[in-house]
Amino acid sequence: MNKQDYYDVLGVSRGATGAEIKKAYRQKAKQLHPDQNKDKQTAETGFKAINEAYEVLKDPQKKEMYDRFGHEAFKAGNGGGQGFTNQGSFSDIFSDFFSNDAFRDFVDPSGRSGRNYRGADLQHRVTLTLEEAYQGLRKQINLATMVLCTSCQGSGAEKGSEPITCPSCGGSGKTYVTRSFFRMESTCSTCRGQGKIIKNPCSTCRGNGRMRKNKTIEVEIPAGIDTGQRIRLAGRGEEGTVQGQAGDLYITIDVKDHNVFERDGNNLYCTIHISMVDAALGGEVTIPTIDGGKTKIKVPPESQTGKRMRLPGKGMPNVRSKNQKGDLYIDLFVETPVRLNSKQKDLLTQFAKLSGNKNRVDKGIFGNFFWND
Repeated sequence: MNKQDYYDVLGVSRGATGAEIKKAYRQKAKQLHPDQNKDKQTAETGFKAINEAYEVLKDPQKKEMYDRFGHEAFKAGNGGGQGFTNQGSFSDIFSDFFSNDAFRDFVDPSGRSGRNYRGADLQHRVTLTLEEAYQGLRKQINLATMVLCTSCQGSGAEKGSEPITCPSCGGSGKTYVTRSFFRMESTCSTCRGQGKIIKNPCSTCRGNGRMRKNKTIEVEIPAGIDTGQRIRLAGRGEEGTVQGQAGDLYITIDVKDHNVFERDGNNLYCTIHISMVDAALGGEVTIPTIDGGKTKIKVPPESQTGKRMRLPGKGMPNVRSKNQKGDLYIDLFVETPVRLNSKQKDLLTQFAKLSGNKNRVDKGIFGNFFWND
């Protein structure tokens, strides 16, 4: 099955800039949020796809490799891709020819016979408010995961009994077939590569050696984290069997939209409404900040709607350095007064007469040809 083009996944053209790619990713991430989709499985699949695409296209080196070679650039064995290795390429070659477990076991790069003992990686989504993303926090999450059976300690055998050595492979977990001058190795079908057979399975885990359990894990979420970023907790995924390592836990972050601030990278943007008087004469306005405080800004006289003001260091922290913060940009919106009483109307009428205000039409660059003052 052909993989979908990364640019199509994010809905951008091949000439898209880094900012356009990031913007498209953020829009897609919001669309695929589980809370916005009834079909959570489809949303999860879609979110994984856009994450995979964004991880490549946001990196200039990976993007260049992808533009030149497509998906082939990241397949094992293709040199030149920074951060990619050839480990496992021999296994990939055999997997293309042989789809059964026997051949996959034969080329297991770990050199261990039998099934993969490593526990599975787990995925979990955490939704934060913008304030939580600003501060960073410790958050407890609940997971349903596989752990070693507490009754048999992972052996799979009922308490008081032990697994016996497999008579077919002698405990090696492998069987061999010799044809001509080829000697082929495969997983023992009797013990499924374990080397032992459980005659009396554990009643708790039914011989599996593991059991499903709800577990609470505390996660350290750094300040400044943004939607789509992931935290990897090594060894906090599913536990492996007795001889294997635990998998990893990946935490994907979603940051909710805020009712005051809009985020772009580490910068924040907001719109402040000011009166016509403050816009004309200048004044002082108190505005909220993301840290929960307030600050005063001076509005220059004769300010117009759309004027942008900047407060350095009042944005979001850099997730890699708490000491570096983005900026807060304030856009002014001048409000037209409504529900005027008669005195206010008289004053404005007098103001209009004194200032000689007239409605003005922007003529544009060709105005002098068609308009006469």
